[in-house]
Amino acid sequence: MDFRLGALERWLGAEFPAIPFTLAPASEDASFRRYFRARLADGRSFVVMDAPPEKEDCGAFLNVAGLFSAAGVHVPAVHAQDLGSGFLLLEDLGNTTFLNAFKNNEDPKQLHEAATNALIRIQLASRPGVLPEYDRWLLERELRLFPDWYLAHELRRELSPEDARILGAAFDALLANNLAQPRVFVHRDYHCRNLMVCEPMPGILDFQDAAYGPVTYDLVSLLRDAYVRWDEAQVLDWAARYWEKARRAGLPVHPDFAGFYRDFEWMGAQRQLKVAGIFARLCHRDGKRRYLDDIPRVLGYLRATCGRYRELAPLARLLDRVAAA
Repeated sequence: MDFRLGALERWLGAEFPAIPFTLAPASEDASFRRYFRARLADGRSFVVMDAPPEKEDCGAFLNVAGLFSAAGVHVPAVHAQDLGSGFLLLEDLGNTTFLNAFKNNEDPKQLHEAATNALIRIQLASRPGVLPEYDRWLLERELRLFPDWYLAHELRRELSPEDARILGAAFDALLANNLAQPRVFVHRDYHCRNLMVCEPMPGILDFQDAAYGPVTYDLVSLLRDAYVRWDEAQVLDWAARYWEKARRAGLPVHPDFAGFYRDFEWMGAQRQLKVAGIFARLCHRDGKRRYLDDIPRVLGYLRATCGRYRELAPLARLLDRVAAA
């Protein structure tokens, strides 16, 4: 029996006395959160978040929602909350994610322009000491997901001492670059499944894990998306357009585009190693096998980046060895 669903229905009944409503799943999530769409008999519609308090922190969601809303971007309004139970009643931003729109052949340039404009507004609102630090400990913990879950569980590979040394050296090189980048507010999952086609656009979801970290991180999430791939020339063009806007806005991006793009790619390598590990963990720990289908796209980005930088060539060769074994 789904006891939390029953408690959720009772809470909604108290919020909307004498108004019948229906509940239906609204979206899937890679975490322990669930989302339902509540349709009321009077025609209103809301999204309800079910976040078990022992596993998820609604307080973090509310804190970041306030910060991002104050920055002038569109996050769901919070209409009611029960933090003790882990329930939030949210504005319904509709059904059309950017990924849905791309599949329906909507113009990606218009959507990406809206997304980068919103990203710049978030970054301009940044200040230290407000969000958790995206520090070395967290970045390195994310990198460890690659050997601990992708290599060990998906490929069932145990690295030789030499390959472990190579991987560790690559991690150190990536972290040195990542930690040297200027710091801003970072959404941490700014991609096509968390951006909504709505008014104003984009609606932004799944921001509760936001941190204060490297300035290129969210742009990598957007342009080297784990769920949809764009031609490299198009990624380069979008990255250049963001960089130009960011410089004009006074954001602390690298003053030279070549240096900025190198930071972008090296940040991307950290994220791609992390995502491959997370997707493997979602499969082998949580039974969500569909995420395995996206790992080749993510590793394709990583291999391409490693092939462009002499310092990352040993990591490229290691990736080839473990894939061929």
